[in-house]
Amino acid sequence: MKYAFLSIVLLNILAFSCKGKTEEIKKIAAPPPTVDVIIASSQTIPNTVEANGTVVAGEFVEIRPEISGRLTYLNVAEGSRIAKGSVVAKINDADLRAQLNKVNVQLQLAEITVARFKKLLDIQGINRADYDVALNQVNSLRADIGIIQANLAKTVVRSPFSGVVGLRQVSNGAIVSPTTVLATLQQMGKIRIDFTLPENYANLLKRGNSVVVEMGAPVGKRRATIIAIEPQISTTTRNVIVRARLVDATNVNPGSFVKVYVDAGKESGMMIPANAIIPEARAKQAVIVKNGKAKFVDIETGVRQVGAVQVTKGLNAGDSVVISGVLFARPNAAVKVRSVKKLEDIIK
Repeated sequence: MKYAFLSIVLLNILAFSCKGKTEEIKKIAAPPPTVDVIIASSQTIPNTVEANGTVVAGEFVEIRPEISGRLTYLNVAEGSRIAKGSVVAKINDADLRAQLNKVNVQLQLAEITVARFKKLLDIQGINRADYDVALNQVNSLRADIGIIQANLAKTVVRSPFSGVVGLRQVSNGAIVSPTTVLATLQQMGKIRIDFTLPENYANLLKRGNSVVVEMGAPVGKRRATIIAIEPQISTTTRNVIVRARLVDATNVNPGSFVKVYVDAGKESGMMIPANAIIPEARAKQAVIVKNGKAKFVDIETGVRQVGAVQVTKGLNAGDSVVISGVLFARPNAAVKVRSVKKLEDIIK
């Protein structure tokens, strides 16, 4: 009994000592973290869809010869403008002209033979079949002349439209074929922008609508007008291809990468700064202050703007959303609100 009584006394002394230390620790514990908040409220949000695009020349072609042969003339002034129909190159046509002379001689003889047979046919000196054979020979030779003349025309390479010549790929005297690229030709006056959008934005696209095109310095932002929309949606990417014509094509080079912004109208919603969102593996969270304590809530986001994100679910109008000190807040732990900010002051 004596030892049991002593044990109880010692336990009471130890418990009183621990309680005193716990109260002392509480007294010296760190103060609650200081945070800044904004008041969530519904507002009108301009919705702009961003897409990637490429600058395309108004017209573009690789200048190639239609037949094989040796270049006897090449007029490719790199970087210069040429008019439609200008002679770019000529291919050696000596063999074709020799063939043309030969066929012309044969045609002359055949025409004399037909004239002679016609006189004999009129007096029934020959049968009709012999005359038809001679006449067929004349028509066949005339057809051969047409083929040779067509091939002669192909030996002259002309500009299909007015534009700027690119870099020359061959030299005068080279042996070329229809697969040989002599140079490129681009029409710079009617620059187009090709871009793609997901199929769920297809209803926003109409011919005549304007879009904003952002390019690198010193061009900046310019407007373009939609001129065509691919009627079939890509089965691979589920995107729709759109073509717009740039209003001002000054200092714009085909092939450049651009950002295209399409106006998708306006909608109502709540916007919070992007740094107020806590990314999680399966969801996104925000911290609100309720009764002086931090509360973590799951949210869903929508439209993104510079520095701000629309919250479509998880917040109510009037909630105090923590925008600074988010990392120091703990669930259901006390926080101290330092100030109430406005969204426009944060993201300006």
